[in-house]
Amino acid sequence: MTPPLQPASLAELTDAVRSAPRVLAVGAGTKSRLAAVDAVKISTTRLTGVIEYEPAEFTFTAFAGTPLREIAATLARSGQYLPFDPPLVESGATLGGTVATGLNGPGRFHFGGARDFILGVRFVDGAGRLLRAGGKVVKNSAGFDLPKFFCGSLGRFGILAEITFKVFPRTESTLTLAVPVADADAAAQIFTAAANTRWELDALDLLPDGKTICLRLAGPTPALLAIAPEIFSRWPGQILPATDAESIWSELREFRWAHPDGLLAKAAITPATWPALDRSLRSLDNARAHVSAGGNLAFISLPSPAQASILDQSLRERELTAVTLRGACPLWLGAHSHPKIALAVKAALDPENRFPGLDD
Repeated sequence: MTPPLQPASLAELTDAVRSAPRVLAVGAGTKSRLAAVDAVKISTTRLTGVIEYEPAEFTFTAFAGTPLREIAATLARSGQYLPFDPPLVESGATLGGTVATGLNGPGRFHFGGARDFILGVRFVDGAGRLLRAGGKVVKNSAGFDLPKFFCGSLGRFGILAEITFKVFPRTESTLTLAVPVADADAAAQIFTAAANTRWELDALDLLPDGKTICLRLAGPTPALLAIAPEIFSRWPGQILPATDAESIWSELREFRWAHPDGLLAKAAITPATWPALDRSLRSLDNARAHVSAGGNLAFISLPSPAQASILDQSLRERELTAVTLRGACPLWLGAHSHPKIALAVKAALDPENRFPGLDD
């Protein structure tokens, strides 16, 4: 296997893109299926570092290859963070890889996903040109919001070089409530009801055991302790000790619950579609799932990639779509099509088809 190119500057990055007829950016390899494409790999792992950080403006700009753990540490020193809970921080995930995969953690439920925090990007297009889209300040909203198209683009529109994000101040404290549920139908009912309350939950997830919903509150401690009994009056449960709660959220973000050598896929769902999908998954040997974002996102893990065809059919029957993050399986599972605007952006930024196609 040919080792990836490793540019250490923006000039080297543009040269690397021009050096081959078919290229694909790769980061730390934490979502291995996304790089399983026949193309010259261009690693961003030498393009690292926070370029600008303005705590008073709640924005930062960093190179795409910067590890998320480095960014998290920088923000923490000023009491700030990325509230969408980017996954795989401890595993070495990079900023560019997180944007390219559109991957979000439990915090997406309250704050929105990575695409809602992107302000601007610098990227290399299919012609090897270094371009800029968006800006570096929150108020800059003129023009077509191209940076958001890079979120979930899987490296098919261009290679990210720099990314500017807005950030939030970290909340004073959090409190995690564990509520037992009988089955997927009961979980779906709680998802729907809890999302329509005044509590403004920080996170609302169904654990991979399929029997526990975790509701995370964030804010001043006295307020959280006042809200918890109100929630328990509706759905009995318990407050988790802080160490136990952090262990659970960390396990979810790092996918430690998933089969390490099996299939891992991200599926867009709704609370209404989850019970039927859950019943289908239970027909598969040792299938696991973590339902996040208040029932609007499911991470599905199967012990063997050979089971992918069954999952694909189940998703198709429900008109759901999933993208494979790990495992020797097709990139897309279930009912999938590309909107015309995505095809138009691909044609505009990569007219020579230097990057893999949207289905590769």
